Amino acid sequence: MLPADSTRYSAWLVDLDGTLYRHKPVQLAMAAELLLFGWTSIKTLRTFRHSHEELRAESSTALAVGTSPFQRQLELAAKKLGKPPQDVERVVRRWMFERPLKWVARSKRQALLDALAQYRAGGGKTALVSDYPASGKLAALGATTLFDLVVSNGEEGGPSKLKPDPEGYLSAARRLGVEPARCLVIGDRDDADGAAARAAGMGLCLIR
Repeated sequence: MLPADSTRYSAWLVDLDGTLYRHKPVQLAMAAELLLFGWTSIKTLRTFRHSHEELRAESSTALAVGTSPFQRQLELAAKKLGKPPQDVERVVRRWMFERPLKWVARSKRQALLDALAQYRAGGGKTALVSDYPASGKLAALGATTLFDLVVSNGEEGGPSKLKPDPEGYLSAARRLGVEPARCLVIGDRDDADGAAARAAGMGLCLIR
């Protein structure tokens, strides 16, 4: 799963969704739940996700001071839907950050989590870098102690730009005190994690 030379890096900077757990089983399980119990929320969630991809494409656009990409995403989705942002956030938190947790726990990549624990035990530094809030999913994965640092959009200390902008990874490297060239990015999307790693001058391992 990881390259043979992965331990030569001083820090591993790890993505969350699709990397620490398999995304497809969670998507399928949540699609079934939505159809059975939350079909009225589907339009809101689809609009929120589309807004996320729009912000990715505009990652170089500066946000207003104090505005996170997560908050901007909520505002964009709310404007399209003609709803208050707090109503959109309530739906998003329920169906994207709370109800999926049981499926996230069942879909974790145990081999990668074990590799992270072994790497840390050997003195390596680790950071989680996510474009979405991460605390709930990290707890569900039993992975809260595997990272020296968490840089997650929508939570304290999060990035001001989304991947493929390298800001989140560069911020993690700086806060860990490790030069970018000594960092290995571990992610699942070449157009996001891969592009950000290359822009930051970091190593890359894509999880398939």
